[in-house]
Amino acid sequence: MTTYVWDYLPEYESEKEDLLDAVNTVFRSGRLVLGPSVAGFEREFADYHGVAHCAGVDNGTNAVKLGLQALGVGPGDEVVTVSNTAAPTVVAIDGTGAKPVFVDVREDDYLMDTDQVAAAITPRTKALLPVHLYGQCVDMAPLRALADQHGLALLEDCAQAHGARHRGRLAGSMGDAAAFSFYPTKVLGAYGDAGAVLTEDAAVDANLRRLRYYGMEKTYYVVEVPGHNSRLDEVQAEILRRKLRRLDGYVRGRRAVAERYERGLGDLADRGLVLPSVNEGNEHVYYLYVVRHPRRDEIMRALKRYDIALNISYPWPVHTMSGFAHLGYEAGSLPVTERLAGEIFSLPMYPSLPAGLQDKVISSLREVLLAL
Repeated sequence: MTTYVWDYLPEYESEKEDLLDAVNTVFRSGRLVLGPSVAGFEREFADYHGVAHCAGVDNGTNAVKLGLQALGVGPGDEVVTVSNTAAPTVVAIDGTGAKPVFVDVREDDYLMDTDQVAAAITPRTKALLPVHLYGQCVDMAPLRALADQHGLALLEDCAQAHGARHRGRLAGSMGDAAAFSFYPTKVLGAYGDAGAVLTEDAAVDANLRRLRYYGMEKTYYVVEVPGHNSRLDEVQAEILRRKLRRLDGYVRGRRAVAERYERGLGDLADRGLVLPSVNEGNEHVYYLYVVRHPRRDEIMRALKRYDIALNISYPWPVHTMSGFAHLGYEAGSLPVTERLAGEIFSLPMYPSLPAGLQDKVISSLREVLLAL
């Protein structure tokens, strides 16, 4: 049997009764669009984070896009972010008409190098967009200071950081707004596409609600601003309500898996294997368990002989993709990001990962590394 980096079926089997009840609750409610399940999830997700407002949307990409638009970002503006991220982060910026501007990431944690951000700010910069990558938070204090100094919006990309904390504060509670994805693989995952935006600002929340609903507010027939059809689905919202109650348990499960990897692989540094680091003040939730080795491709080929199929997040930095060639970044412009793309790979990580499968991954990886 092949071992993959993610599998939802064990979780589904353990939660099936509640999940099917969630679907039945919606189907019997008489409201299939923007009904009580969406409103309930919005309230409960905001409360979980200690934030005033939450607007549910249809996916994480539109959470970033609409979040930026609600903060006033549009054509001709610039948004400072990173290239070591899932492409949707940058696709969303481009979708607003703004220009993505990249800074490099740090060698040790693969997160935005906040020391480079000041030099990337120009008179056209409108927002900073840090990505809380792989399950731990960017240091937000220097970004908050820069945003305040230059009058910029600060939007957190929290797609990979549900439940993560930085100096006691949850990801999603530290910016002017925060975008979440609930794609099924996420720490808090739906059974399809879903997303949300958190904010303390009532005006930003009102903008979001207009933008997700064609730009309408008072009546279905009147568009007040050009908007989108980006509503969170009632079924996904009700499933997320149920799963939100188990989020802290999911995080504990992921940390337990990470601890087993540390015990099983922590002595292989002399073989070139670099395990995830956790920054001071951070509480990692291990959305992905990303390791690093200079002979990554050789290792992954060898592991396929053990029926272990691993993943790379991400093999192609966004600035090197043909779709963003117009931005003008040349090879070598983001050296750390580009070097990481050739060395990082992800081990299986989900809270219901059977111990036997994890032991198989650990023992197989040890054999491959010791044979190099």
